[in-house]
Amino acid sequence: MPRWRYSVALDPVRTAIASGRDLRISYKATVEVLKEIRGKKIDEAKQILEDIIEMRRAVPFRKYYGKVGHRRGIGPGRYPVKVAKAVLSVLENAEANAEFKGLDTTRLWVVHAAAFQGMKLKKYIPRAFGRATPYFQQLVHVEIGLEERL
Repeated sequence: MPRWRYSVALDPVRTAIASGRDLRISYKATVEVLKEIRGKKIDEAKQILEDIIEMRRAVPFRKYYGKVGHRRGIGPGRYPVKVAKAVLSVLENAEANAEFKGLDTTRLWVVHAAAFQGMKLKKYIPRAFGRATPYFQQLVHVEIGLEERL
C-alpha cells in the first residue's frame, strides 16, 4: 500500500481515480492545464490535451501569468507540451481504471483534477571563485477523478 492518500473522497461505485506521483513537470503550468480540463467530458478533455501537445491551442494562464506572452483571444497563455503529455497519461490511466470497474467510458466527466507540490530535487551548479548556484527542480503530484453521469 502507498504511504500517501488521495485528497478527495469520491463515491467508489460511480467514480474512478488515478494519480501521477513525482512527475518532473512545471507545477504552475500543471495547475493551469488542470483548470482547463476540470468539469469537461473525458473526450473533450483528451482533445484539449492533444491540441496543446500539437500546439494548436494555448492554455490561458489565469493565476501564474507574470511575464507570460499574450495569445489572440485568451490573453496571457502558453503551450505547456510536457505537462499536457503527463496529464494525458494520468487521464488515460483513470479511464482504464474506470473501464476495469465496469463504468461506461463514454459517459465519464472529469470531476476532480488537482496538482500538489512534491519534494524538491536539490542540485547545484559550480560557478567561478568557489561559488555555487542552486538548480532546484520541483516535483509534482497530479490527481484526476472521473465520474459516470447519465
